[in-house]
Amino acid sequence: MGLTKSEEFTVRDNRLAAYAKALAHPARVAILQILIKRQSCICGDIVEELPLSQSTVSQHLKELKEAGLIKGDIEGAKVCYCIDEKEWAMAKHYLAQLFDSYTKPKNSCC
Repeated sequence: MGLTKSEEFTVRDNRLAAYAKALAHPARVAILQILIKRQSCICGDIVEELPLSQSTVSQHLKELKEAGLIKGDIEGAKVCYCIDEKEWAMAKHYLAQLFDSYTKPKNSCC
């Protein structure tokens, strides 16, 4: 991340950006919705619900896991994924702070 100068920004800003990046693809949003609905899920089950290949779903799961929004446990040859509750709460808090910080200006130029 040398070119982005991410180290010049706060930890909070970098975390918020990681959450936003993870949420920036409809397949990842769909995966999160599946995990929320089921409370946990085996990767193969996710593949059956999406019009994507196993390798594509695995890549999206990797992105979500790197952002911290999900966690996974290896069970034999399968990996069981679920929402990481602690990180999910942090993401919710950071996103809410960002959106709640905007108040419409009285005299707006836009």
